[in-house]
Amino acid sequence: MKIEEKRKIDILFDKYSESHQNPTNKIIHWVCVPLIVFSIIGLITAIPFPHIAFLGKYNMFLNWFSLVMAATIYYYLRLSPILSYLMLFFFAICYFFIVQLEHLEKAGGPDLWQVSLIIFVLAWIGQFIGHKIEGKKPSFLDDLKFLLIGPLWLMHFILKRLKISY
Repeated sequence: MKIEEKRKIDILFDKYSESHQNPTNKIIHWVCVPLIVFSIIGLITAIPFPHIAFLGKYNMFLNWFSLVMAATIYYYLRLSPILSYLMLFFFAICYFFIVQLEHLEKAGGPDLWQVSLIIFVLAWIGQFIGHKIEGKKPSFLDDLKFLLIGPLWLMHFILKRLKISY
């Protein structure tokens, strides 16, 4: 009889789940985690990126977020290809709205970094309220990689509901 070892992703989800059992905390995470991801994308995108002459008209496709996204997706890909594709899709949706905020900024609206920072702070407060309700400290306080695992943890529930193996 062959005994299967748990995959790294499942071990990480088990550890992450330990501090996410309370239904209210879970609901808060369904709202706050995507907002935190969105706001981090906005904050990273707002960092000025140098113009690289040899890229020519393709310069607009390279910024700090594209580099961070590539590294993040690579990490996710090593854990679960299906989840990495979902996260890439989610990043694309977030980035679409970030670009809309950039257009709004150019039209005289608030700066992208300010909007992103406000969303980040409010969502972060929400996370800590959720963990206060839970009665357990956030997982990332033990290991920073859990900041990257939170969004995957939510995505894996979507796949489970759709009966798609991750």
